[in-house]
This record gives sequence, structure tokens and C-alpha cells, in this order.
Amino acid sequence: MRANDPASIPTRQSLLQRLKDLDNQEDWRRFFDTYWRLIHATAIRAGLTETETEEVIQEVMIAAAKKLPQFTYRPGKDSLKGWLLAVTRWKVNDQYRKRHRLRGEGRPWVADPQPPPLPPAEETARTSTTDRIPDPTPAELDEHWEAEWRANLLREALERVKRKVNPAHYEIYHLTVVQGLSVRETARALAVSVAQVYLVRHRLGRLVKAEVARLPP
Repeated sequence: MRANDPASIPTRQSLLQRLKDLDNQEDWRRFFDTYWRLIHATAIRAGLTETETEEVIQEVMIAAAKKLPQFTYRPGKDSLKGWLLAVTRWKVNDQYRKRHRLRGEGRPWVADPQPPPLPPAEETARTSTTDRIPDPTPAELDEHWEAEWRANLLREALERVKRKVNPAHYEIYHLTVVQGLSVRETARALAVSVAQVYLVRHRLGRLVKAEVARLPP
């Protein structure tokens, strides 16, 4: 399902709407479970230690808790992905500056009191938001974020589908789509018909696309 598919917009709006309530622990837990791996992988790729990375994850989630309750999602205008990238890079830089400060390198650094504003999607595409943030990380970080973002959405969608469907059906989908076995190889491995493999793969593929569409862009 395309990101601009009208059928996906109400679900995304309702998810972000529920995050306006800081007492909604279930949806905030889902938000954390959905995005912490993305932030973790990006911070590690940037060269931080595990301890520094854990601090980045915590600080990004704190920034989200401060920002998202006041956020109104405008389809085609706002980008959660771009905002999370901006804040993650900001917090990665924070850790590098803290590291240098502790080593007595350079001048003391004082963090800005507020995280960057949520950027419109078109500005994010021009990377103007991230350009405003000093970047001590490799140039490949943006490309890695994009790839990790897609992988993270797919991973979360697969987990949601796995919880909803027959385990035997999910195993068929996992073998053919995730592990890349052929339909015939999967049918032989699981002692099912080729027709059933095709049917289950198609049905669960639609469910996975629907789950991806429910996640914020």
C-alpha cells in the first residue's frame, strides 16, 4: 500500500492521536517497541558505545513524549521519520560532545533547551533539517537510516501479523518471503500443497502491507 493511499491515513492519524495522551501506556509502549531498534542501530552505526546508545534511545523517547502530544498530523506534510532522524542525530551529536567534554577536548558545550521542530515531509526530502545539525558521523548515516527505517517497519509489521494468524500459515509466509525458499521447497518442507503455499503467501502478504500502512510515515 502506498504511503499516500487514503485508506491508510485514518489509521495513522488515530495512532498519533492516541500518543497525545501520555497516560496511554499501551500505545507508548508500542511506539517504543516499534522504534527503539531503529534508533539503536543508527547510533551504533554512528560509532557510539552501547552505553551511549542507550542514552540516545532514552533521550529521543523523552523528546517524543514532549513533542507528540502537541503534534497534529497533516497527511503529505509531516514526516515522523524525518523528525526522528533529526532528533536521533541531534542526540548522537550530544553524546560525541559529552565524550569530548569529559576528555577535556574543545570548549564546553551546552545543549539547546528544545529539540528541533517536526519538519514538513518536503523539507525532510531536501535534508534541510538534518543539515542544520552538526554531523560527526559518516556520510552514509542518512542512507543507513532510510534502509533501517524500511527494515524496522517490515519487522514490526511481521510481528503484528505473526500474533494474529495461524502459526502454520505464518511459517509458510516466513519460509517463502523472509527466508526466500521457493514455493515448491516450502511445500515439501512443510508437507503442504503448492496451492496452499501460494494462497497463504498472498493472503499474509496483504496483511503485512496493511500493517505497514498502519505505522506512521
